[in-house]
Amino acid sequence: MNGLDPGQLAVLKSILEQRRDALSGHADVDAVAGARELAVQEVETSPADKATVRLLNDLALEAAGHNAAQLLKVKRAIAKFDDGSYGICEECGNDIGFSRLQARPEARLCITCQTRAEKQR
Repeated sequence: MNGLDPGQLAVLKSILEQRRDALSGHADVDAVAGARELAVQEVETSPADKATVRLLNDLALEAAGHNAAQLLKVKRAIAKFDDGSYGICEECGNDIGFSRLQARPEARLCITCQTRAEKQR
């Protein structure tokens, strides 16, 4: 079991659902394609203007991709509530602390495993 009481689980699930709803308004699986459609059109202008337009388009695509990735993480965390694995580290199987889950409700690893993974990068 994950060591969290039902009240803590309810709070964390509510936070994740709110994040999912907020991200769904900004990004979904088709967000990158949508960003391409909304991209600033290049017109016959100076090379500097063209570079600015390309930069703005790249930034919009990057933001859409980031939001889509965040949405996927949140959806995976919510799915863990159904199978009872929410709050359990995917690496070592130990409980993820409530304080860590409050800060990062989508966390997949406990602090020890997360620290180890970051040091290996």
